[in-house]
Amino acid sequence: MPFIRLPLLIILTGLLGCQTPHHPKVEEGEKLQVENPYSVNTQKLEAAKAFCKQNGFNEGVAFFSDMNLRSGKKRFFIVDLSKDSVVHAGLVAHGHCRSYASRVPSFSNEIGSNCTSLGKYKVGYKYDGSFGTAYKLYGLEPSNSNAFDRFVVLHAHSCVPNSETVVGICRSEGCPTVSPEFLEVVSEYIDETSQPILLWMYNG
Repeated sequence: MPFIRLPLLIILTGLLGCQTPHHPKVEEGEKLQVENPYSVNTQKLEAAKAFCKQNGFNEGVAFFSDMNLRSGKKRFFIVDLSKDSVVHAGLVAHGHCRSYASRVPSFSNEIGSNCTSLGKYKVGYKYDGSFGTAYKLYGLEPSNSNAFDRFVVLHAHSCVPNSETVVGICRSEGCPTVSPEFLEVVSEYIDETSQPILLWMYNG
């Protein structure tokens, strides 16, 4: 799985992985400001809570990833749905879409595109993949319905830093890839529940 960090090209291969997370009242659509600098649009929060309730997902926590933010910013959020609060935030890589010069993410559901697919996902079972601990992802919308067949999974890679950076981070073949340390935090939430957790990747 290639991760692109200009000017260095890292090529990795493996068996599985990315191969071929008292509040103020806010108005709808307003950004909810929490005790840290990260927030999720309240309209998405309400939609996520309704989705989780209707579909038997965990109603206490969900993961959101705002791909409209640049990759050097923390844009993967672990959200406490009972408090509408971002409790953890981390960096996450997006797919390179076979366009190694561009840093702006593109999105596709096509098999072989190496792009990030937007939409809601069910975080599936844990397994030991090419890059260590990984979680299968099931796309729940037409925009990401091929995720399982594309081997798009939630996993970690050492090329993803823990701290925000002014430059873009490495890119993946479509997997939401986080730092090893942040995956440990994410794993605590996934592993402690028997209900599936919602991961919603969106663009603004």
